[in-house]
Amino acid sequence: MSESSAARAAVVVIGGGYGGTKTAKALDDVADVTLVEPKDAFVHNVAALRALVDTSWLPKIYLPYGGLLANGRVVQDRAVKVDAGRVVLASGEELPADYIVLATGSSYPFPAKSDLDAAADAHEKTRGTHEALAAAARVLLLGAGPTGIELAGEIKAVWPSKRVTLVDMADDVLGERFRADLKAELRRQLAELDVQLLLGSPLREEPPGEPGELRTFTVATEAGTEITADLWFRCYGVIPVSDYLAGGLAGARQADGLIEVTPTLQVVGQERVFALGDVSTADHKMAGLAGLQAAIVAGNIRQLIETGGNPAGLELSRYEPMGPAVFVPIGPEGGAGQRPGQDELVPAEVVAQLKGRAMGVDRQAEMFGVAGPDGGPEA
Repeated sequence: MSESSAARAAVVVIGGGYGGTKTAKALDDVADVTLVEPKDAFVHNVAALRALVDTSWLPKIYLPYGGLLANGRVVQDRAVKVDAGRVVLASGEELPADYIVLATGSSYPFPAKSDLDAAADAHEKTRGTHEALAAAARVLLLGAGPTGIELAGEIKAVWPSKRVTLVDMADDVLGERFRADLKAELRRQLAELDVQLLLGSPLREEPPGEPGELRTFTVATEAGTEITADLWFRCYGVIPVSDYLAGGLAGARQADGLIEVTPTLQVVGQERVFALGDVSTADHKMAGLAGLQAAIVAGNIRQLIETGGNPAGLELSRYEPMGPAVFVPIGPEGGAGQRPGQDELVPAEVVAQLKGRAMGVDRQAEMFGVAGPDGGPEA
């Protein structure tokens, strides 16, 4: 930490995901930044499904925090009580804070996100699941949203002969927010890969055993269609991580776990506490949107610091939510997407160029000050 840090405003950023790391890095030159994160490495979740089917990607998506901040520090711990001006960690340490950024994101079923704090343990779990997946002839995916579609494409890209079935209680893939022509294009590409789609009817009961466990079973939908598979994954279930809010902040937590924010991304009723990304009500839940929100939060905190923390008469930047937008890769070369305000779908080639082939691993490596992967997909 720099010698001048004692005179700087103390900023505590809770959560070392996409939004939290970008906010912390952007404020590192002007504030005494502490980033609180229980994991020992940043996880580039955008490429997590690729790492499941090709474990050589694991070192590329788990990046140590050591090179993130030049002046601030990263504390490997978990926030258990957060109120305005104070953060209490699981270890018992208390961090005073002039400004707090809540960027704790959300949990989601493995393999899209890992629930393990140690990178070595997460690698081991992914490798073990990869071996089970490699041995399975038939795979059942529950949930035909972006994650389920992407995972089906990843599996088919590596093992074209595997039988992959996508089941969803909804009548179509992807979800209500997205365009009918995009859904039709994704269904077309899945059909070309011989992915079976069973829509409009949930399972009568959940498959036996744990997700990712090699174990042959037969289940049926409410409509009566039987499915035999050797392994299954759950591809739905976003849960905001916000159970640490206390005192005056607790009232900003909605029943669904999201933290209510103003257009300036300040937590409602707070001037010096901000929230962004999956845990906030600011917008839909995408890694790219968390990065955009991080720039707004960092800029607003910088303005407050430079004016002595007095917001009177200060016009902070406002975040404008985007319209529905999504890129859904289907393997390294397939997929489609939509952008706000554009009539044309994003074609497979553009999705592959911007996401599907390289998954942004080199950009993340640069962010954390580590060398890009030798011979990696963006080399």
